[in-house]
Amino acid sequence: MSKSALGRGLGALLGGASPVATPTSLTTEPGPQVVPPLASPAPLFDPRERVQRVPLQRIHPCPLQPRKDFPAESLRELADSIKEQGIVQPLIVREHAGRLELIAGERRWRAAQLIGLTEVPVIVRPADDRAVLELSLIENLQRENLNPIEEAQGYSQLVEQFQLTQEEVAAKVGKSRAVVANALRLLKLEPLLQSYIRDGRLSVGHAKVILGLSHDREQRLVAERVIKEGLNVRQTERVVARLQLRDSRKPGKGVVIPLAGDAHVADLENRLREHFGTKVHLRYSQGKGAVEILFFNDDDLERILQIAGVNAD
Repeated sequence: MSKSALGRGLGALLGGASPVATPTSLTTEPGPQVVPPLASPAPLFDPRERVQRVPLQRIHPCPLQPRKDFPAESLRELADSIKEQGIVQPLIVREHAGRLELIAGERRWRAAQLIGLTEVPVIVRPADDRAVLELSLIENLQRENLNPIEEAQGYSQLVEQFQLTQEEVAAKVGKSRAVVANALRLLKLEPLLQSYIRDGRLSVGHAKVILGLSHDREQRLVAERVIKEGLNVRQTERVVARLQLRDSRKPGKGVVIPLAGDAHVADLENRLREHFGTKVHLRYSQGKGAVEILFFNDDDLERILQIAGVNAD
């Protein structure tokens, strides 16, 4: 699916809607209506589409919603805006299991609760679970509302729950396969480190470097040092390189050692990791060395071979 097709799909779901200025609007308002676009001009509503006002208590959050964190300060600011201007864009819901379930607009729904609204404008759209997850992901990615862990978990749901390949996920959300693969790697970190990324204490750049370590304990120690000492990514690379060098000298390890402390070698290693979407170790010693590309199952190996242009048959 192309980005233009993706945009049309999102527009078809979210559409545009004229501002709903106050809670005293009419019960239903026929389209077509238009609002400012999210990323590109959104198409007009289908003429048959209607904006309805429904009791707030009838609406429930969707468990497939990738966004889990809703900062209280941000919600309060939105609630104040809604109190003054009304809900500018209707919530998008589906009928599911005898109730209305949110597809898009959970922040508006939560903010409306804060100020005690009893009714909100909605558009009811048919959508199955896969469509809900895809479109919720797309909406949040376009608005840059997801933290890196929420984004990775959304991709993981599409892969595991709906059996999509990384390439298919990338096409649906308008990202490169490498972006999706690197996001999924974050989920290999232990929950504590994921919480650091979710809270913004660790950047994705730091996380990519820390993932070069094989043991959870080492990853945790480096992460805590990064936070405590305020290390940048390059400084973190040097810390990780020293640990890798120490491990390489343990009994049973080969004599070829990593020189990740060399900025150029470290940069090449990181680029290889991004290209293949997995752990890659670049080892070098006196003009010789090895590139080690890790895979974790047969599908992962097949994916890496495809990226490398190697026919597995």
